Amino acid sequence: MHAAGGDHYDALYHGFRWQVPEVFNIAEVCCDRWARDAQHRLRTALIAESAGGSPRLHSFAELADAAQRLSAALAALGVARGDRVAIVLPQRFETAVAHMAIYRLGAVAMPLSTLFGPEALEFRLKDSQACAAIIDDSSLTALLALQPRCPGLKHLIGVDTPGLSNVLHWDTLLNTAPKPWPGTASTSARDPAVLIYTSGTTGNPKGALIPHCALIGNLTGFVASQNWFPQEGDVFWSPADWAWTGGLMDALLPALYFGAPIVGYRGRFSAQVAFELLQRHGVTNTFLFPTALKMMMKAYPVPSQQFKLKLRAIMSAGEAVGETVFAWCESALGVRVNEMFGQTEVNYIVGNSDRWPARAGSMGRPYPGHHVDVINDEDQRCAVGEVGEVAVATHDIHGDPDPVFFLGYWNNERATKAKFTGSGAVKWCRTGDLASRDAEGYLWYQGRADDVFKAAGYRIGPGEIENCLVQHPSVANAAVVPKPDAERGALVKAFVVLTEGTRPSAELAMELQKLVRGRLAPYEYPKEIEFIAQLPMTTTGKVQRRVLRDLETERARKEAQQLAQAASAEQRAGKPA
Repeated sequence: MHAAGGDHYDALYHGFRWQVPEVFNIAEVCCDRWARDAQHRLRTALIAESAGGSPRLHSFAELADAAQRLSAALAALGVARGDRVAIVLPQRFETAVAHMAIYRLGAVAMPLSTLFGPEALEFRLKDSQACAAIIDDSSLTALLALQPRCPGLKHLIGVDTPGLSNVLHWDTLLNTAPKPWPGTASTSARDPAVLIYTSGTTGNPKGALIPHCALIGNLTGFVASQNWFPQEGDVFWSPADWAWTGGLMDALLPALYFGAPIVGYRGRFSAQVAFELLQRHGVTNTFLFPTALKMMMKAYPVPSQQFKLKLRAIMSAGEAVGETVFAWCESALGVRVNEMFGQTEVNYIVGNSDRWPARAGSMGRPYPGHHVDVINDEDQRCAVGEVGEVAVATHDIHGDPDPVFFLGYWNNERATKAKFTGSGAVKWCRTGDLASRDAEGYLWYQGRADDVFKAAGYRIGPGEIENCLVQHPSVANAAVVPKPDAERGALVKAFVVLTEGTRPSAELAMELQKLVRGRLAPYEYPKEIEFIAQLPMTTTGKVQRRVLRDLETERARKEAQQLAQAASAEQRAGKPA
């Protein structure tokens, strides 16, 4: 291990080799092994807290006991190896128990966000053919209504739900679990463990089937981005929902893998809540997505005036952080934020660390164990500075299989094949994200392939403009999309969310336009600014620019239709009777 500071990238990257055992189970490494160890069994695994409630500490021994009981109960209900079990729960102790119990059986955990509406839940439950769902009161009504339309969904297990004849109560199940409790399944490292559906920003969401060994594939990036986690006294917290890859693979599972406590907060996120949690639990390591960091920066420009923090590492992902937030983290929090890039299918592949110098605005470098590059449509490496698609090779630089990969899309072989290109020695998994590479191997994000657009012949990446707008003290968040234009093809348009107490005005819009014109290229400034109460977001905290693009396209269509109707009416009025 190298000391922090300096640039140790080459030695770390080229010296790393994967060690993936044939038999590997997430529950064994994240729970069982700690509970068996006399020195570690009473160590805190989870600090559970809800809004307005007192924190409760749960040990690894308690986690293992509950997981064993639940696995026995699930087995008695007929849940078998490979079966999908939905987990529709927030950050709470029972969520971690459910994951461990399902992995112990060799079944497949399917985490679903409590923010999902009935249609989103129904699609995923039907598509996955889930046989059971573990829920709490927040999703009880929706699941009861959906169950008759999901023939495979035989069992609903309720946590803190009222007594209902068609819902099995969590406490009753665990207290009456038949003995002997089953041991942890001897799963292959590439056996399926998790089914996570993509955000679905375009078309129906696809279920990415993730193997047990993907946890191993995530660890190099996790350790590096958290500045060599774990260290003595480390405590982890992230508001990232455990129902998606960022919360599960970037927070809950790696923290448990290393036997370190993680805070689970059941409540609404706010800047104040975030700082209070960081202070109260002495959090040292966190994953905060850029939207959360922007909220915290705007609410508490100088947090040291109100809070005493112990932060030593911040990872951020999902969107580009931008220079403004990057500088604030460094000056106000005393921590250089480590941006990370990954996606559900291949997570934690590129990023930063204190072992190599982070560059403001850069995605970072490929983490050890991952062969990542920027390639063109012909699968060839792009030249330095040239924009191409970020892709990760199925084998690392030593020719060993990379364990980070998903197994494929659930019941969608066509989409799985379309994700990969290349043949022969190198096969690439394309991410759909655009970037450029500099001479030192740092990647610079340019946006999703479907977010980048042309205006007046210029290629426009929304991220740089959005980050510039956020530098203004009145701007809380921004999203840039093309507005259809007959002459230029498209105009640059910005949707802007203002900070609390700021009123929209034409003068402010002009001020924001001037800000961008003064700092970026003349063709990049937004010709039109629309103030909006909130941006459309996915459940994973990403801005849904597609929704805004579609809105502008529909507006343009209606405007063209109205102009055509007016012209037609004028023509008819001018004709003799």
